[in-house]
Amino acid sequence: MESNQQQEQNQLNIELTEEIAEGIYSNLAIITHSNAEFVIDFVATMPGIPKAKVKSRIILTPQHAKRLMKALTDNVKKYEQVNGMIKDVEQVAIPMQFGGPTAQA
Repeated sequence: MESNQQQEQNQLNIELTEEIAEGIYSNLAIITHSNAEFVIDFVATMPGIPKAKVKSRIILTPQHAKRLMKALTDNVKKYEQVNGMIKDVEQVAIPMQFGGPTAQA
């Protein structure tokens, strides 16, 4: 069993600025990867507008990408237990390629 001192040493103090706390809306995520990293581009698309800008890009190691996937899976399960199943919508065809293997969410 860890002592209180060991637990305090293992804690991470995370700061959230007001600007970051506001968040960025995204309704499309484009995921590419190489052997060393995963890149997630968050995009906001609008109906009828063929151009959309990447609003945020997150670059992860493969290990962190896998941890993110597990955390998202766990959180979706918890959400659905309280709120019911999330309906999956049709996949949107995206006629663009940023290079490398691509997935979308």
